[in-house]
Amino acid sequence: MEEMEEELKCPVCGSFYREPIILPCSHNICQACARNILVQTPESESPQSRRASGSGVSDYDYLDLDKMSLYSEADSGYGSYGGFASAPTTPCQKSPNGVRVFPPAMPPPATHLSPALAPVPRNSCITCPQCHRSLILDDRGLRGFPKNRVLEGVIDRYQQSKAAALKCQLCEKAPKEATVMCEQCDVFYCDPCRLRCHPPRGPLAKHRLVPPAQGRVSRRLSPRKVSTCTDHELENHSMYCVQCKMPVCYQCLEEGKHSSHEVKALGAMWKLHKNQLSQALNGLSDRAKEAKEFLVQLRNMVQQIQENSVEFEACLVAQCDALIDALNRRKAQLLARVNKEHEHKLKVVRDQISHCTVKLRQTTGLMEYCLEVIKENDPSGFLQISDALIRRVHLTEDQWGKGTLTPRMTTDFDLSLDNSPLLQSIHQLDFVQMKIPATPILQLEECCTHNNSATLSWKQPPLSTVPAEGYILELDDGNGGQFREVYVGKETMCTVDGLHFNSTYNARIKAFNKTGVSQYSKTLVLQTSEDTDSEEQTVPFPVPSERLPLRRMSPFSSTLNLQPSFPRRSYFDFRSSPHQLSLHSSLQSLNAPVAWFAFDPGSAHSDIIFSNDNLTVTCSSYDDRVVLGKTGFSKGVHYWELTVDRYDNHPDPAFGVARANVMKDVMLGKDDKAWAMYVDNNRSWFMHNNSHTNRTEGGITKGATIGVLLDLNRKNLTFFINDDQQGPIAFENVEGLFFPAVSLNRNVQVTLHTGLPVPDCYSSRASIA
Repeated sequence: MEEMEEELKCPVCGSFYREPIILPCSHNICQACARNILVQTPESESPQSRRASGSGVSDYDYLDLDKMSLYSEADSGYGSYGGFASAPTTPCQKSPNGVRVFPPAMPPPATHLSPALAPVPRNSCITCPQCHRSLILDDRGLRGFPKNRVLEGVIDRYQQSKAAALKCQLCEKAPKEATVMCEQCDVFYCDPCRLRCHPPRGPLAKHRLVPPAQGRVSRRLSPRKVSTCTDHELENHSMYCVQCKMPVCYQCLEEGKHSSHEVKALGAMWKLHKNQLSQALNGLSDRAKEAKEFLVQLRNMVQQIQENSVEFEACLVAQCDALIDALNRRKAQLLARVNKEHEHKLKVVRDQISHCTVKLRQTTGLMEYCLEVIKENDPSGFLQISDALIRRVHLTEDQWGKGTLTPRMTTDFDLSLDNSPLLQSIHQLDFVQMKIPATPILQLEECCTHNNSATLSWKQPPLSTVPAEGYILELDDGNGGQFREVYVGKETMCTVDGLHFNSTYNARIKAFNKTGVSQYSKTLVLQTSEDTDSEEQTVPFPVPSERLPLRRMSPFSSTLNLQPSFPRRSYFDFRSSPHQLSLHSSLQSLNAPVAWFAFDPGSAHSDIIFSNDNLTVTCSSYDDRVVLGKTGFSKGVHYWELTVDRYDNHPDPAFGVARANVMKDVMLGKDDKAWAMYVDNNRSWFMHNNSHTNRTEGGITKGATIGVLLDLNRKNLTFFINDDQQGPIAFENVEGLFFPAVSLNRNVQVTLHTGLPVPDCYSSRASIA
C-alpha cells in the first residue's frame, strides 16, 4: 500500500488530507489549505454583481460545472471555468507535491474558529492546484463543497496499518507511546499528558479510559458520520440525481434545483458505481500485469545486451589479433565504438525501465486506492468520487496503450567486422551494418500436419532490420536421415505433401540474401497421420483443413512437437498454392479415399452464418451468398451430401463446385467459376456462366437431402435429391481444382455431411463402363 500514499496527500501542503473537501473538478484539497489559497476578486466580478447586471450567471452548482469548458494556456498556471469570472493573474508556486498552487492575495485574518466556520472573505475565488480551474465562491464559502468522508476513512486505515505503536496525540515535540485512550474525548494520552490534560477529577472522572489497542478497535467500529446535504445542512442524502451526478436530500427534490431531474435510489446507484469501478479496475489490472512482465523483459534485455556485448568484444579482439600489427592501432577505436553502442543501448533500455517503473507505481497506487475506496460503506461519500475515479482508471488504462510496452532497443549488435580488405586498406577499416539476415522464426500457431501433408509458416524477427531475399526450407527423410531442400523462394508459408503416413519428420528454415545465409531456426518435429488404406496416398499441392497448436516437449528443449489433426484417417488429393511442393516425383494410384471437410469461414461472404463446427450454414441477407468448403479437389471421386434444415418461402438454393475465386455475392453458377444445380420446391436447373439447362421436375422441402458427386477421373459432375439422381450428368469435361460450394439466403439453412461413400447406383454404372 506504500504506492498508494501519493493518492492520500494534499497537493498543497504535501501531508495527508485533513478534512478533505471535493472541488467541482473532482479533485480534493484540505479545508485549511483551501482557505489558504483563496484569492479575492474585484467587486465587479462577484456573483452578486453579475446577477445584478443581468448576466444571468447563478451560484455554482454541479450541473453547470459539469458542462463548463476550461479556457487556459497549456502550461501557464492560470485558468477559469467558462461562464465564471477568471481568477486574478497571481503567479503560481510549487507545493511540496510538485503541484502549482496559487498563493493568497493577503494573509488570512486571525481567527479562533475552525476552518469550516471561519468567515470567507467577500468575493473569494479558489483555483484547483491540480487542474488550475478557477471558481468564485458564493455566500456559503467553503461549506458549499462536500466533504470527502471516503477519503478520510481510507487515510485512517492507511495510517493505522503503518503505525507500529499508537502515539500520544498531545505531545508537542516527539510524541511518546500512548498508554490509554479516553472513549469520550476520543484522544490517545501518554502518562504525563493524561495527568496534565485529563486529571481524574471533576467531570473528567466519569470518562472511561481504555488501553490503546482497545481504543483503536472501538474507533474502527464506531459508526462513521453520515454525509449531509451542502444546501440543507440538517438533511441527510437520500437519493442520487442522475443529471447532476450527485447525492441529494428530499428537500432538494421538493424545493431545490433538482426537483425536475431524474433521481434514483442512493443504494442502487452506490452498487452500480461500485460495479463500474470494479470492472474498470479489471482492465487496469491486466495492464499493470503486462507492465510487470514488460519490466522483467526489459531487465532481461539489460543482461542480454551485456552478454552480447561481451561476446561481440571477444569476437572483435580475436579478429584484430589475427591481423598484422597495423590493426592494433585501430583496435582501441573499434572497441570504443562497441562500448559506445553498448552504453547507448543500456541507456535507452534503462531510461525505458525508469519511465515504465514510475508509471507502474502510479498505476498500482491508483489501483490500491480504488480498492480501498470500494471497501467503504458510505454510499453518499463513495458516489461523490466514483465518477472521477472511473475516469481516472480509464485514462490510466489508455496510457498503457500500444507502443508503451514495446522495447525501444534491440539486444543485438547489428555490426560486423569487415576483415576482407587488403593490408594497405587497414586504416580504412570500419564497422559495417550486419548484412546477413536474421534467423527466421517459425510461427507455431500457423504450422500443422494433415494426413500425409505438412504446412509450415515462418517470419522474420520483429526487430530485424536486414531484409531477406528468400528462404530455404529443409526436411529430413522421416527416418532421421540427412536434411534436404524442399522449398526455396520468397514466400513465408509452404505445404509439403507426399510424406509417408505415420512418420516423424524434422523441419528447419533459414534465410538468405546476397551477403550470405542465416543460421537455421529451431528444429520442428512433425508427425503425420496413420493410413487406414492399403496404399499410401501421395498427391500434389495439399492444403490443411484443420490446424492445432504446437506443444513444447520440455521447458528446456529446442525442438517442438506437432500432433496431427485427425489420426487414423485417410484423405484425398487437393491443392491451394503454387508454392507448395511434393517430396515424391510421381503419383501413386488411389483406392477411392473419402473426404472429410467443413465449410470455410475465411473465404465465405460476410453474410454467411456458421454453426455446428462450421458444418451448418445459413445467411443473414435476402440475397444469395456463396460459401465454399475448406478442401479443394483435383483428382479422384468425391461425394458429399447436404440436408435442408430450414426451407421457407420457396427460395432457390444452389449446390455444386467452384473455383477459389468465384463471386461470393451472387447465386452459384452466375459466373464462369462455378458449376451448380439450383432448385426450388418443384423443379431444378443446371447453371454455369449464367446459362440455364436441363430443367428437371422434382424439388426440395425441409428435410430433403442433396448429393453432389464429383468424379475427376471421368471429369464429370452429377447431382442427387433424396438418393435419386436428378437429371442427366450435369457437367462434363471438368478439370482443375474445385471446392465444394453452396449459395443460399436467409430462408434456407443446410448441414454438410462428408466422408460418405459413392452411391451404389453410380458405382455399378461405373464398373459396367
